Amino acid sequence: MSDLLNTLLDDARLWRGHQRHATTPTPEQTGFEALDNQIDGLGWPRGALSECLLDAPGIGELQLVLPLLRRVTTRQQTVFWVNPPLTPYAPALAREGVDLDQLVVVQTDAHPDLLWTLENCLRSPATGLVMAWPDSLAARDIRRLQLAAEAGESNCILFQTRRQACQSSPAALRLELEPDNQLGLRINILKRRGGWPGQGCTLPLQTRSGCTAPESVATVIRGPWSDGPDPG
Repeated sequence: MSDLLNTLLDDARLWRGHQRHATTPTPEQTGFEALDNQIDGLGWPRGALSECLLDAPGIGELQLVLPLLRRVTTRQQTVFWVNPPLTPYAPALAREGVDLDQLVVVQTDAHPDLLWTLENCLRSPATGLVMAWPDSLAARDIRRLQLAAEAGESNCILFQTRRQACQSSPAALRLELEPDNQLGLRINILKRRGGWPGQGCTLPLQTRSGCTAPESVATVIRGPWSDGPDPG
């Protein structure tokens, strides 16, 4: 029995409250100092699932993942967008340094197709990041995806409704996102590995107001975007 307990305690996937395991995965920094400080520099967990819970798309959630998008595509790894609610606006992404050649958008029709797509994308050695907008996922589905992410050692971010916040999830990181018209994007940390929930921060979103020269424009990434003019 003691050997079994030691084996479980040595598993990095086991969360032990405030205690940390000696084996710390290589951090994939979020690119936002305030948020990284709240999650002890662990960033987006690699080889694991993260959840962003929000009421509606377009509140700044893509600006939150923009540094990760830029970093992954610079490494020439593929980023899969699975069932995004609207078409990503490529010019804005390109201006922010994202390599468009590394982006793949996938739309699925049925729930089994969605799970099959996510599992195969996560297990692929070419994948650096999978972002998905599922209607709903059962806990057993998330566990399947967690195993696939571990096998591929890739990042996976699921964008789901805030109604999921009251449900348990095996995801390693859970963030609740709310828009703040004055300050930007409010983030409440519902779950993180190696620490207690309840922390939070507010991230300022860049604006283009007051910019006159194209060289000084700070592009807004508030996506997803529809096909059409730059909404910034």
